[in-house]
Amino acid sequence: MGALDVLSRKKGVIVGDDVLKLFSYAQQKNFAIPAINVTSSSTAVAALEAARDKKAPIILQISQGGAAYFAGKGVANDKQQASIAGAIAGAHYIRAIAPAYDIPVILHTDHCAKKLLPWLDGLMDADEVYFKDHGEPLFSSHMIDLSEEEKEWNIETTAKYLKRAAPMKQWLEMEIGITGGEEDGVNNENVDNNSLYTQPEDIYDIYHALSQISPYFSIAAGFGNVHGVYKPGNVRLHPELLGKHQKYVKEKIGAKEDKPVFLVFHGGSGSSKKEYTEAISYGVVKINLDTDLQFAYLTGIRDYILQKKDYLMKQVGNPEGDDKPNKKYFDPRVWVREGEKTMSTRVKEGLDDFNTTGQL
Repeated sequence: MGALDVLSRKKGVIVGDDVLKLFSYAQQKNFAIPAINVTSSSTAVAALEAARDKKAPIILQISQGGAAYFAGKGVANDKQQASIAGAIAGAHYIRAIAPAYDIPVILHTDHCAKKLLPWLDGLMDADEVYFKDHGEPLFSSHMIDLSEEEKEWNIETTAKYLKRAAPMKQWLEMEIGITGGEEDGVNNENVDNNSLYTQPEDIYDIYHALSQISPYFSIAAGFGNVHGVYKPGNVRLHPELLGKHQKYVKEKIGAKEDKPVFLVFHGGSGSSKKEYTEAISYGVVKINLDTDLQFAYLTGIRDYILQKKDYLMKQVGNPEGDDKPNKKYFDPRVWVREGEKTMSTRVKEGLDDFNTTGQL
């Protein structure tokens, strides 16, 4: 038996109960699904190709900045119009191409801080229009990140968005406890270290408030997570805290299952296999990967450019002759593909590390 046996939709973008079933299956089988930030069709297919080859599910997620890039950096974004249009365009592209890879895909949006809520509002408008026509939202899930705000306001506002998502059976991820470092314009490099560690009482308060609205939610709890990659020893993760969260919630609600909460691991780049495995054992079902993949994508293009430098300096003329054309070397389909290949290789490593490989 594999994950496909519990899903009603076997390939392409999955929604609603299928997302819940996939995350439940991941907890049962002790694996997590990599969430890959995509900013273009190229990065999307690199991730899809890796998951297909590894017979694994995948999460493709679009950040506010990534969405603006998808739309084109020449589009104004003073009212989030580029980020809304780019995310919707990316969603339609992924929905169109994902079935060709024969794997289930969760289509997600990444961090949405308080100042970016108009972006999320615009996307949920699009979800509701899509739902009216197709009986499901455009996106499988969204993330709302109000971790920098007061806890009570964070929970209250998240609950309002979950109430909007609930009729569509749309998943909502929220964050409590700040993820350090810097990513996509959100800079938490100077926060108090104590803010990086969520308390069990916080997790219960969130679970209690949200579970009365919908079962379709997950919590990104801080356990020392930091965006980016840092020297060993500079970041101290404590995944054992996640186990305490689960135990506390289980006792408070009298749950039979040991892992009643779906947890998310942010800042996954640069962490060790041991840290991944321990976090997954405590109910983490989604691990974000971005920084490592940005660098991986670069390396393929960088190495190609360095190796083929003498064939890329002009359109005609190279070491093989002054009249030799260089089109086959500078065609973007050649060097962009090199970035896709190295990114895909790194995604495959993540699938292995998170025990996702072969789970279909």
